[in-house]
Amino acid sequence: MNGNRTVEYAAEVAKSLVKNSPLAVELSDDQCSVLAGIIRVAGLKAGEFLLQEGEVDDSLHVLVSGRLEVVKSDQGGEYVTLHVLQPGDMAGELGFIDGMPHSAGLRAITDSEVFNIHRKEFDALIEKEPDLIYKVMRAIVRTVHKIVCAMNFQHAQLTDYISRQHGRY
Repeated sequence: MNGNRTVEYAAEVAKSLVKNSPLAVELSDDQCSVLAGIIRVAGLKAGEFLLQEGEVDDSLHVLVSGRLEVVKSDQGGEYVTLHVLQPGDMAGELGFIDGMPHSAGLRAITDSEVFNIHRKEFDALIEKEPDLIYKVMRAIVRTVHKIVCAMNFQHAQLTDYISRQHGRY
């Protein structure tokens, strides 16, 4: 492949990654192309961390392939798995929005591939692509809402179990 064809191919692959992600639910084809222009693709080996608990990271991550586990360190320094991410799942949404340290880490269970959007590059689109920004932020909020609903459901189940069982196994 010559240089121009390689660039065109890479742009089409990036666009395909965006189009197949939850970020593209409301995006037009042209908006997917614009967003594809700022993504970075990264590979992870099994056991490698994408994010460390307590780390500040200004990137939004979308799992393309493989599986990642959301882990939290316990008092003994061991990691407890809180959730397993599947292809298409987003991660780092709140850190991307608010810049605060992550409350949990992300570790690859299998060799995995993600694409990242850095906040600085995303923010640079505000002037020229406000509709794209709005639609991506809606997609992020939808994802966070689903997570909060799932956590509320799990909390209610646990509370019900404890109150009915009086804490007995």
